[in-house]
Formats: sequence, structure tokens, C-alpha cells
Amino acid sequence: MTMILPHIERLPGYAQGEQPPDGTQAIRLNLNESSYPPSPEVVKALQSIPEETLRRYPDAKCDKLRTALAKHYGVREEQTFCSNGSSEIISLVMKVFIGPHGKLAIPDPSFPLYHSVAASYQAECIGIPTRDDFSIDVEQLIHSGAQAVVLVNPNAPTGLLLPIEDVERLVREFPGLVILDEAYIDFAKMDASAVSLIARYSNLLVIRTFSKAYALCGARIGYCFGNEKLITALEKGKDVYNVDAISRELALAALEDQSYMCTITAAIKRTRDRFSGQLARQGFIVVPSHTNFLLCKPPAGSGCPTAEELYDTLMKQSIYVRYYKNPRLRDYLRITIGTDAEMDAVLMALGQIVEQNGKKCDQ
Repeated sequence: MTMILPHIERLPGYAQGEQPPDGTQAIRLNLNESSYPPSPEVVKALQSIPEETLRRYPDAKCDKLRTALAKHYGVREEQTFCSNGSSEIISLVMKVFIGPHGKLAIPDPSFPLYHSVAASYQAECIGIPTRDDFSIDVEQLIHSGAQAVVLVNPNAPTGLLLPIEDVERLVREFPGLVILDEAYIDFAKMDASAVSLIARYSNLLVIRTFSKAYALCGARIGYCFGNEKLITALEKGKDVYNVDAISRELALAALEDQSYMCTITAAIKRTRDRFSGQLARQGFIVVPSHTNFLLCKPPAGSGCPTAEELYDTLMKQSIYVRYYKNPRLRDYLRITIGTDAEMDAVLMALGQIVEQNGKKCDQ
């Protein structure tokens, strides 16, 4: 007799990016991590945490961080929730708002974790195809028939940004809950966020993270904003001490150093735009990005390396990028934007792969 629920046993699980072996010197551009360190204020905060912090339970509601986030974003504390990474909020959405046999609509392609988590809660994730250029069809999302819609904006893994007017139309016209995942919004233009919309719409939940722009993937800090009733429901569904005492102090220090965050995101955007142009000159088709990564299609032509071949060869050279077997994405690579030196190394490697194979592409 199995002790595992049948739907869990059948679950393929979330396909994570390859990790280099421990101790390997590698260029990691496959997980959308930051190649830059977190703020020096974060390091100071880590070094100054007293030992008592380790032996006391933290505040269950994460009040200090919630207060700081609410002040920074111009919302109320009651509209703010903190979590163990934004992935915890994704799980809580399924647990608290969707439930078994519920339906969630999401553009296809988009962040595949939503599909995996929905399946683990026996919910149905309905993929709404994006257009040929990967742009999102808001009309189809509105009329999807689901009880909730997920919009990752800018979208992952495409990098495209849906204009705020279209986001508001979706929130205004969709009859259920709209989950807006803004994990990469700090790499987009200044007025792209929809946090201000929660004051007018009770059906909107905006998810954010400290992992990307603040370079705190390892600290696992996420947060979201929404109507007070939505936030209260998340509080009821979460684990008691879901954000550890050390991580919340690091997040506070990062949030308070906005100058550093803006400097790093500006550097990443400059590198992104330069690298995008260089790829285009090599014959790649590059999807316009508002994130810290690029989705790109290698040059087409007789004898040209495919995206999968490039992915395999780069990994053998300890350059890790992302490749998806999704039918819409199998001709593309997703490359995280690292430092200028790292991106130069990628360009050199791509050129050498073609040259070493003696292949010429028909551009």
C-alpha cells in the first residue's frame, strides 16, 4: 500500500535549471540570479545580528519588515504580506484561493512553477497561448473561464512587459482573482508596477521578491500587496514562523539601500541592451527584454547549431544558460544577464562553437 497521494506520485515536479558541481568555476546564467553582490548594508546587517536572534522565535507577522515595505510602496501594513520567497505565496494562492479542482489561467509560455504547484494542490492550470511574438492576449485571459488569472509581468521566460493600461483592463474586467507576479519589475521602466492599483481593485494580488534586484536569492524573502481580506486569508494559510529572523533583517537592510539597488539594476540593464545588440549582430533573434535575462533564438540556416546544441556545448565549457523543451521555446535559449565580463565570455564562446564546427549560417 502506498502512503503517497496518487496525484503527488504522478507529479513530474518542477524542472529546475542545471547546477554546476560543487567547487566548479562556472558562469551561472541559467537561474536569473544576480552576478552582483547584495548591498554592503546587507553584509553589515548579517555581521551585526546578535546571538539572541538565533534562539528566539521571530515575530510571526514579520511586522517590522511589513511596516518598512508598506511605507516604501505607499500602501498600508494590512495590505502587506511577507513570505519565505515568492514561491511560498504561489503555494498559498493554490491553498487559500484556488483549492482542489479549481481553475487558474496563465499565459503560455510563462513561469512553469505555477503549473507544478497547481498540480500539487489538484488544481487545473489552463495555458492561454501567447501570440506568435509572445505578446499576451488579455482578451483571452479575461474570458478564460478560470476563477483566477496569473500574469507574470514582465513575463518569464520571454522578458516582455505588458503595458500598465492592459494590466488594469485585465484586473477591471476579469471577474475573479488576478495574481500579478512582478518578480522582475525593477528591471523595467519606472512606472510599470501595478502596486498602486490595489487601492482601487479588491481582486488584485501583487507579488514581489528580494531575489532578483536585491541579490538575495539565498535569503528567500518574498512579499505581496493586496486587499486586506486577501492578506488576512494568506496569514491564516501560512506556517506560523514563515520568514526566519536573519533573512528579514537582511531584507530590511537591502530595502533601505535603494541607491545601491538602483545602481545595480541600471548596470544590468546597460549590459542587457549591449549584449542584446551583440547577439543580434551575430544573427540571433532576440525578444525585447524588460528583465535581467534575454530570450534569444540562434541563427537559422543549414548546418547552424540548434538552441539545444548550443546549450549542451556551453555547459561543457562551464557556461550555464537555460534551455526549455516546451514546444514554443525549444528553439530558444534564455540567458541571464551577468557582468560585462561574463557576457563577453558568452559571446566569445558562441562564436567559437560555430567556428570550431566549421559551420556557416544562412542569415
